Amino acid sequence: MARIVAILALPGVQLLDVSGPLDVFAQANIEAGRLVYDLRVIATRAGPIRSSSGVRLLADAVAGAPNSSGSSDAPEDRIDTLLVAGAPDAATAQLSPRVREWLRAQAARSRRFGSVCTGAFALAASGLLHKRRLTTHWSAVDALALACPGVTIEADSLYVRDGKLRTAAGVTAGLDLALALVEEDLGRELAMRVASQLVMFFKRPGGQLQFSRMGETRPAGRSALQEVQRWVAANPAQSHRVGELAARVGLSPRHFARLFQSEVGVTPAAWVETVRVAAARDLLETEAEAPKRVATRCGFANADTLRRAFLKHVGVTPAEYRRRFVREGAAVSA
Repeated sequence: MARIVAILALPGVQLLDVSGPLDVFAQANIEAGRLVYDLRVIATRAGPIRSSSGVRLLADAVAGAPNSSGSSDAPEDRIDTLLVAGAPDAATAQLSPRVREWLRAQAARSRRFGSVCTGAFALAASGLLHKRRLTTHWSAVDALALACPGVTIEADSLYVRDGKLRTAAGVTAGLDLALALVEEDLGRELAMRVASQLVMFFKRPGGQLQFSRMGETRPAGRSALQEVQRWVAANPAQSHRVGELAARVGLSPRHFARLFQSEVGVTPAAWVETVRVAAARDLLETEAEAPKRVATRCGFANADTLRRAFLKHVGVTPAEYRRRFVREGAAVSA
C-alpha cells in the first residue's frame, strides 16, 4: 500500500517548498517502478492556494474539513509523512484553531512530520516544537527562537532529524530533506538514482550558512555608531581595537563598548569579525588572490585565522567557498 505524503500549503506558500519535495517523491516512484508514495497537497481553507509567485495550486483536501465519513481528517486515509511548506510571511501568519488542532492530530498519528523552510512557524504555533531540535531558513532563525524559546535550532543544517520530526532549511533544502526521507524508506542506491535524475547533490556539501548573508552587517544604533561602522566596513584591514573605535566618537573604551553592544546587539569585536568575513567573501568571489593575501586585505592576522572565522560564520573553508561561489569572469589561481 502506498504511503501518503501530504504537504500543507499555507496561503502565500513558496511554490518550491511544495513542488520540490513532491518531485523528489514522484521520481522515487518512477525509480522504484511502483507507487511507493501517494502525494497530496492540503490547504488551510477552501479554494485555490495562491503562492508567493502568484501561481495557484488546487489542493486535494482542506485541513480539518469534514470528509465523506463525517470526520475532520484530511485526507481521509492516514498520513505517513506530513510536511508544512513555508511562506514569506509565515512568521506572522495566523493559523486558525481548526488548522492547529488538525496539525496536532496528524502529527500524533503520522509516522513522521515536519516542515520545509518557514513552515516551522506553523508547527511552533501548534505546540509541536517545544524542546525539539530543528532547523529553518537562516534568515528566520532569530524570529523562530523568539517565537518558540524551548527549541534548539541548528542554523547551519540543511535538514535535521529529531525523533518523528524532520525539518529543512530554506526552500531548496526541501529537496535535500525529501531525498533523505527516500533514502530512509528505500535505501541509498535508489535515492542516488533519484538525485542523478534530478541533477542534484546526493549529499550537498556544507550547510546553509554558506548561502546566507546573515553575517553581512548593516549600520545600526545612533548616528555616531553608524559612522564608525561605515568606516570599519570601508577599511576592514585596519586594527579596529575598541580603544581606537572609541576615540573616533570621543568616548571612553568602556562606555563605547557598553553603548555599542546595547544599540547594535553584539560586541565591537564580534561586529568587526563579521565585517571582515563579509569582505573576504567578496574577494573570494571576485579575485584570485591567495588566502594569505585575502586575510591581510580583510584584517585577519593570517590565513589560519581567516579559515577559523570563515568556518564559524559560513560553515565551509575559504577554499571551498571560492570553488562554489566564484563569479563568472573571475580568474582563480590554485
